[in-house]
This record gives sequence, structure tokens and C-alpha cells, in this order.
Amino acid sequence: MKHFLSSSGRVLSFVFDRMLFQVCLYFYCKFLWRCLKFVMRKLTGRCELQRICYNTKPGASRTMKIETSLRDSKSKLLQTSVSVHPDAIEKTIEDIMELKKINPDINPQLGISLQACLLQIVGYRNLIADVEKLRREPYDSDNPQHEEMLLKLWKFLKPNTPLESRISKQWCEIGFQGDDPKTDFRGMGLLGLYNLQYFAERDAVAAQQVLSDSLHPKCSKFSKAEWEKKRMDKAIGYSFAIVGINITDLAYNLLVSGALKTHFYNIAPEAPTLSHFQQTFCYLMHEFHKFWIEEDPMDIMEFNRVREKFRKRIIRQLQNPDMALCPHFAASEGLINM
Repeated sequence: MKHFLSSSGRVLSFVFDRMLFQVCLYFYCKFLWRCLKFVMRKLTGRCELQRICYNTKPGASRTMKIETSLRDSKSKLLQTSVSVHPDAIEKTIEDIMELKKINPDINPQLGISLQACLLQIVGYRNLIADVEKLRREPYDSDNPQHEEMLLKLWKFLKPNTPLESRISKQWCEIGFQGDDPKTDFRGMGLLGLYNLQYFAERDAVAAQQVLSDSLHPKCSKFSKAEWEKKRMDKAIGYSFAIVGINITDLAYNLLVSGALKTHFYNIAPEAPTLSHFQQTFCYLMHEFHKFWIEEDPMDIMEFNRVREKFRKRIIRQLQNPDMALCPHFAASEGLINM
């Protein structure tokens, strides 16, 4: 018993010492960093915000550094600037430049750069709120707008096949689990339907092709020679709509975790919007479909394994500060001059 208590005491002592060391290291680094910032300000005549804006190219690299600088500042004004209303950004920048004793007439480009960064930062926060609102709203079959969206989804995906009735086994043809799709939207709420309809309407040809491939994988764009070369002899299909809802969940978690900041800060010159999120969903659907075919799973039970592998690949890509997942949605040239 004494030996046990003695061992436990040593373990607790070790844990305490480790925690104490980490706390001391944190405060030491924070103090050292503030000292370094002070020295740099004296040497260059520029504050940290100026150095970032003048020395870092626009896009995710700059915006993420600005966001970190503002959030870690000891100034309450700078800390709260990342969460102001979009209409208050211009006034906030004026207050920041006054606090930092920066003359806007001598440094006009700084105000423009800060405004672009704050629009992205605040916009990202607002986008999370918009997406969360849709996710929390359940599908309501008594709501005419919800029903209209669902029927449009069928029309966009199966333009040449009339839906015989609202409750029908035909829904399985586009990848729902039963004869009433409303039960499949429980996890992601209206967000899942919004994304699926956006994909089916805005990228109709691609969506119909992905749907066809998911039903008949071996009739996809891969030639017979390519199938044989890749040794994809199984070509397991999947449920299009259910996978779409699942990819919506993936996109949602990437957004909320902050992983998509790299992508959005690189493609949106100002505030990222719901359309940017839905375009990203379309990209993820395209990429997951290709990834699924290339993985050539044994059966549909491997879905979670393939999805997790795909998620990790996307996260690795997003760790590159220059990454834009959708090249065709890249930001305009105007971003270069911000």
C-alpha cells in the first residue's frame, strides 16, 4: 500500500511539475514576444499590423496573421475588432489607426489592406452563423418552401423522369433511403437539402453524371483499359443523396473548425458567403466521387474508412496557406492590390 501511495505521489508530482513548466513557458514566450514586438516597432517605425500588411502577400497568409495579431493583442479594441458588425469595420479601422498613431494620409494602403482582412475575418464568423442556422432548421413537410426545394431537387437530377407521387420509392433512385426523403435530413437539417439542390441546379451536368456513376460505377468516365490498369474490378456504387448529406457534414465541420479559412481567405476578396460554402460543397462532391472510385472499396461498409481518409487529405491540403480548393472559384485579380 505504501509503495502504491509513493508511486502515485511521484506521478502526481511529475504531472504538477510538467503543468507548472508549461505555464511558465507560456508566460515567458508571451512576455518575450511582446518585447520583440516593441523592439521591432522601434527599429522599423512600424507596428505589427503594418509589418504584416506590407510584408505579406494578400490572401490567407496575410489575413490569418492579421487575425492572430488582433486576437492576441492586449488592446480590447483590437481583440474585439474581429467580431464587429460589417457596417462598423470602417470606423473600427479608423479607431485602430488612431490607437496605433498611424497617419492614414501617409499610409493609405494600410487602411485598404486592413479593411479587406477584417471583411474576410468577420465574414467567416457570419458565414458560420448562417450555415449553423440552416443546419439547425429541420425539414418540415408542411412548409411549402421546403417541399418546393425537394421537388426541384428531383426535377434537376431526373429532368426526363416525372415523380409519380410525393411519397414514392422513386426517391431511392437519387440515393435517399426510403420513400420519404424528409427523414434523411435529420442530421444536417435544411443545410443538406440546400447543398444538394445547389449542386443539382448550378452544376447540373456534373451532378447528373455523378449520380449516374454512383448507380453504375463501371459506366463512368473511366475506360475499360483504365479500369484494368487501376485494377478496379469491384466498382461499388453508393447512395448519391445520402453521400451528399454526409459531405455536407464534412464541409460543415471543416468550416466550424476553421480549416476552411485558408480556402475562403484565398478565394473571397472580401466576406465569404453562403454561395462560397456551397461551391466548396460542389467541389468536395466532385473530389469525393473520384476518390471513392480510385479507392475501389470492397463494399459500402467501407464508406466511413474512405470518408475519413478523404477528410485527412483535404485537411492536409488546407494546411498550405496558398491553397484554394476550387481553382475556378479563385479570387479576382483585385485581391493582388489590396
